[in-house]
Amino acid sequence: MSRYHIYGIGNALVDMEYEVDLDDLRILGIDKGVMTLVDETQQISIMNHLKDHHHQRGSGGSAANSIIAFSQFGGKGFYSCKVANDELGHFYMQDLIKGGVDTNHHTEKDHGHTGRCVVLVTPDSDRTMCTFLGVSGNLSTGELVEDALRDSDWFYTEGYLVTSDAARQATIEAKRIAEERGVKTAISLSDPNMVKFFKSGLLEMIGSGVDLLFANEFEAMGMAGSEDLGEAADYLKQISRSFAITRGPQGALVWDGTALIEIAPVEVQAVDTLGAGDMFAGAFLFGLSQGWDHQRSGGLAAAAAAKLVTRLGPRISAEESQATLRSFL
Repeated sequence: MSRYHIYGIGNALVDMEYEVDLDDLRILGIDKGVMTLVDETQQISIMNHLKDHHHQRGSGGSAANSIIAFSQFGGKGFYSCKVANDELGHFYMQDLIKGGVDTNHHTEKDHGHTGRCVVLVTPDSDRTMCTFLGVSGNLSTGELVEDALRDSDWFYTEGYLVTSDAARQATIEAKRIAEERGVKTAISLSDPNMVKFFKSGLLEMIGSGVDLLFANEFEAMGMAGSEDLGEAADYLKQISRSFAITRGPQGALVWDGTALIEIAPVEVQAVDTLGAGDMFAGAFLFGLSQGWDHQRSGGLAAAAAAKLVTRLGPRISAEESQATLRSFL
């Protein structure tokens, strides 16, 4: 029996979430609905513009959100990341450990600034992200904890790491170690801009294929170079042994290696879609880790993601996670 159900590697970002309107995005010159990398000066300028807006903060990063969700359902996870020896870095680690996740940062931390992600939520519940990576931009093989990785059932990473040569190589090395040990591999494509600008790097991370791939429909179609969802699904079959394509209020399309499965949506009034894909991935992976089939795992993932989007923030409470889980037991 493995020590961990899942081992993840990804960016460590403190989310700073603001409710804004479309005029704010226009004034700031920010593309809506995607993640844009910015430097510290640009990010501070954005925050100064929003200084009169209420905001909340929490530990984030796509893979971190998924691993914490996985843990709240009852799984055992490990997360490798990079934070600085600053107030946000200590906040991040405390939040991660509070979420029940083991990590490589119990003691020594780097000098510099912990990464931040300014999340702008518009009235249509869409989220736009402006990310300053800070020391997370230097994530490398040095953050890998090989013993923990080898003693896990799943290895999971995020497509956002494609933007850094060192981080991309770290994921490639981690995937190699995982495959050598028989650990199953999974990746999230993360964002349409990652597909648009870094497709070749994502394919390098995917290598000869992964056991499970997560994408929303725009990312999937972008990878396939087609606006047809069926063609996108056919393309993903070439690079992943199974996949889940999330479709927002239309549910999800899952390939279990043999059949395409429609996951019905759970109808709710969405307030904020931040972290919905991350929650879907964490819940789906938890289901698979418990021996569930893809249909049941997809049902749990859809229910958890629907619960998440009814409020601000990238996660629900452990109590809400357990209540959602009980309805599938």
